[in-house]
Amino acid sequence: MADNKRDYYEVLGVQKSAADDEIKKAYRKLAKQYHPDLNPGDKTAEAKFKEVNEAYEVLSDKDKRARYDQFGFAGVDPNFGGGAGGNPYAGGAGGFDFTDIFDSFFGGGFGGSARRANPNAPRRGTDVEANVVVSFEEAAKGCKKNVTYHQIETCPDCSGSGAQKGTSPKSCPNCGGSGQVRINQRTPFGVVQSVGTCDRCGGRGKIIDTPCKTCDGKGKLRRQKTIEITIPAGIDDDQILNVGGKGNAGSNGGPNGDLHVYVSVRPHAIFKRRGNDVWCEMPITFTQAALGADVTVPTLDGKVSYHVHEGTQPGDVFKLKGKGIQSLNGRGRGDQYVQVTVEVPKNLSKKQREILAEFEQNADEKNYQKRKSFFSKLKDLFED
Repeated sequence: MADNKRDYYEVLGVQKSAADDEIKKAYRKLAKQYHPDLNPGDKTAEAKFKEVNEAYEVLSDKDKRARYDQFGFAGVDPNFGGGAGGNPYAGGAGGFDFTDIFDSFFGGGFGGSARRANPNAPRRGTDVEANVVVSFEEAAKGCKKNVTYHQIETCPDCSGSGAQKGTSPKSCPNCGGSGQVRINQRTPFGVVQSVGTCDRCGGRGKIIDTPCKTCDGKGKLRRQKTIEITIPAGIDDDQILNVGGKGNAGSNGGPNGDLHVYVSVRPHAIFKRRGNDVWCEMPITFTQAALGADVTVPTLDGKVSYHVHEGTQPGDVFKLKGKGIQSLNGRGRGDQYVQVTVEVPKNLSKKQREILAEFEQNADEKNYQKRKSFFSKLKDLFED
């Protein structure tokens, strides 16, 4: 299976030495590019999206990334580390944890120290991430959205103990439940005593004789979950919503991590956002610009009427106060700015041409202020 996979660094388009923020930035760009909501029905994009998420799930986790860098795909395989069905709690010499390898060489720098401190202390679960795509209007007004993501949750059958229902983990007889053992090593300088991870319980202080069949003794399950979240009015593209307690399950009674939802806002066909203000361009006719007219302007609240004054020029901007986007904290609202574009008529009939020609013959400099100013400057420029 691993033979068909691309290297995770290659998937995200980053170097192996990339920093965490560089990896996150690359992930956000690709996740947005291939998100199914932005590519409906595109199976290739869907496969790319899954590949990107899998790569980020490993490279964003310090321990998983270290294992991947050292052992490749085998290092992040759920069954990596041997034991009964990959169960790190299982008794016997085969039930070791991969971090023992690192501990023996690097003194527990990859997590052993935390376990030795107290293997049964409550630990908070890790945070998880998800993506959601909303329309321009939904971002401006707020909405409810379903978010699907993968979460590690406590096994419902063993309540996280890892032991088959009706049984319970036992204190490891090898280390007395401490998760660590004293090791005497003979060196040229004499016998040196050190503390190492218990190879029987993997440093957890407990062993399981009868692992839970549902979770294979791990005490946790990785499942796809869908929850409904509230998108607040005023959310902007690439902002992050934090949903407390919806991340991965903690250990030993520790709390769940959080869910971080990255919000992507679809571009609008007419409106553009600048801060909390909304901008749009609106074409009007030559006659409306020259004579003034009542026009209908689209806004986020629906259509409104506005009087374009006589002599409006191309590029002029008028403001509709309070027709922008609500501030994310609920205090105040932006404005809408409408930039006018004057459309020059095409495909004129003979009569229309005659009318315009007659108008031009009767027009003078007072009708064209910009033209008058331009030629006045031009005259000054070429005077000796």
